[in-house]
Amino acid sequence: MNRIGLIVSGALIALMVAFSTLFIVDQRQFAVIYALGEIREVVTEPGLKFKLPPPFQNVVFLDRRIQTLDSPETRPIFTAEKKSLVIDWLIKWRISDARQFIRNNGVDLRNLENRLSPVVQAAFNEEVTKRTVQQMLATDRERVMQGVRGRLADEAKSFGIEVVDVRIKRVDFSANITDSVYRRMESERKRVANELRSTGAAESEKIRADADRQREVIIAEAYRDAQKVKGEGDARASTLYAESFGRDPQFAQFYRSLEAYRSSFRHRSDVLVLDPSSDFFRAMRGSGGAAAAPAPAARR
Repeated sequence: MNRIGLIVSGALIALMVAFSTLFIVDQRQFAVIYALGEIREVVTEPGLKFKLPPPFQNVVFLDRRIQTLDSPETRPIFTAEKKSLVIDWLIKWRISDARQFIRNNGVDLRNLENRLSPVVQAAFNEEVTKRTVQQMLATDRERVMQGVRGRLADEAKSFGIEVVDVRIKRVDFSANITDSVYRRMESERKRVANELRSTGAAESEKIRADADRQREVIIAEAYRDAQKVKGEGDARASTLYAESFGRDPQFAQFYRSLEAYRSSFRHRSDVLVLDPSSDFFRAMRGSGGAAAAPAPAARR
């Protein structure tokens, strides 16, 4: 039994040693083989690979895919006009030289990001300080990104990486300038609104005045037409009266007397002192009536 146990134990140890000499390299990784703490080989081809068992050789894997580094903080950058801008950026990078990368940064990608961020920020500072706010916001953003990428090319080689792309995500004023810009925009909008209100009020007064003028014209024309119609009616009535009175003069005289009485005794408070025998009361007396008593008469 002891002999069988020894054989099994030896077989297990042999298998463990054999498995420790094998490793698989993924196509998305670099495999770095260390021999007693020194880089012995960098494996770039994917597949099943062999090495010496630990502690003679060890394997460390590095991600060879494209990585993204965002601006860690928003620091203001002064333009050529001494205006303060805040720029958010990102860069795309990947490992190009695994040996150089490990010598400068170790195997932790965060070490590279901590060292690369100040370099990128300095490159942006150099590019932005040569340009105005108008250029940064409108015309030269692509040139700035190309300039930063060109400045990072040499630095990237010392880090063992390749800068694939540089992008500006946002360009904005710093907080104090943004507040002043917003206040200026607000005052400008208020000024435009007041101008529109003033223009609207002036147009309203103009329309109202034109409507009043048209109203006066319409009323005047209507009054003129009414007076014309009334005059024509009065003329026609006068013609009819003349024709009627011409046919019967006595009736005409009697009608005129009645009209005179109506006009004279219009109100109860009216007082008229006349001689009853005068011609004014002829219609009341009749054609053959006797004269009234010679005393003053008061008619109401």
